[in-house]
Amino acid sequence: MNDFLPIILSILAALVVVGGLVPVLMKARKAGAKYPGTRDANDPAQSSAAGGGTLVEDRPDAVKAPAPTFDGTVEDTDVPDDAAGLETIAIDTPAPVEGRLTRLRARLIKSNNILGKGLLALLSGDKIDENVWDEVEETLLLADLGTEPTMQLVDALRERVKVLGTRSPEDVKAMLREELIKLVDPGMDRSLNVERKGDRPAVVLVVGVNGVGKTTTVGKLARVLVAEDKDVLLGAADTFRAAAAEQLATWGQRVGVPTVKSDIDGADPASVAYEAVKAGIDQEVDVVMVDTAGRLQNKTGLMDELGKVKRVIEKLAEVDEVLLVLDATTGQNGLNQARVFAEVVNITGIVLTKLDGTAKGGIVVAIQKSLGVPVKLIGLGEGPDDLAPFDAESFVDALLN
Repeated sequence: MNDFLPIILSILAALVVVGGLVPVLMKARKAGAKYPGTRDANDPAQSSAAGGGTLVEDRPDAVKAPAPTFDGTVEDTDVPDDAAGLETIAIDTPAPVEGRLTRLRARLIKSNNILGKGLLALLSGDKIDENVWDEVEETLLLADLGTEPTMQLVDALRERVKVLGTRSPEDVKAMLREELIKLVDPGMDRSLNVERKGDRPAVVLVVGVNGVGKTTTVGKLARVLVAEDKDVLLGAADTFRAAAAEQLATWGQRVGVPTVKSDIDGADPASVAYEAVKAGIDQEVDVVMVDTAGRLQNKTGLMDELGKVKRVIEKLAEVDEVLLVLDATTGQNGLNQARVFAEVVNITGIVLTKLDGTAKGGIVVAIQKSLGVPVKLIGLGEGPDDLAPFDAESFVDALLN
């Protein structure tokens, strides 16, 4: 028996080694399977272990085909299972962009805004003394106008009332309208940079914290662009929120817009963004819009990752527009969010959602004054076409109606 002992021990040792290698090899195979094939040698997005992007042709007439071998491009990719039944989805015709704000003004007029109603009530009284001016200041601050804009507006109104000596509601309303329009600043450039630049598409990056309606805003903005006859492609770089990519793809399906997304939970967002822009260049689309994961502005690592997404995109194309989505109901907290995001990426415009559900319309002024960045789009409801280009005069008129 002792003669066989060394042999038995040798066999046991060999089994231990093999048993340890099997899980390692299986783990390596799984890691290698996270991205379909090889990537370009110069690809800056390291996604072999984190997953990349797959082009989802979510048009109703898309034809399913066997999955091809990935050769560095994203053309002719298979429609994944989450697009099954797509043939039954009818493509919507988005509402025309022109006149959207006019149609949505009724909602803003009916909203619980204290800015216009409160000021008109105070300034139309028989007597305007110091107590009234104190109440005007308080009303403006409660409406999240901000301290500096509030003092600017009160000083201007006091001077005009003193000089004109008028108390009629019509005159007061006219003065208030003029001064509010000055504060909202109609001279700011609110146009969206969504025109093709030579041989590449315009690239729009959409950022913001969790819960502000970022993915929904991307979908609604896609409808706006389709209504303007733009050829659009979406990038689902929110790889952390469950079903975010599917939600975005569904928005795209409704208007015949394809989506680039990863089939792997927790994939590298920068890789997906890179693939989306690459697909947009290859397919010669007009606009690529990239949805990003909701980030808490006090989480340094996540904010750094957002900066990485932008840098990786810029390996292929310039980012033409960085839209920060803010919830109007958050008031001054939205202003704090805006400041932090502006430190990480160069914010070019604000999308203000849920404006019909707040009494704090003054946040429009506060954000613009603080950042020097215009509000370019506003959301006034939950409908698919309840997103409109922002117009200073129409906004003020709705507040004072």
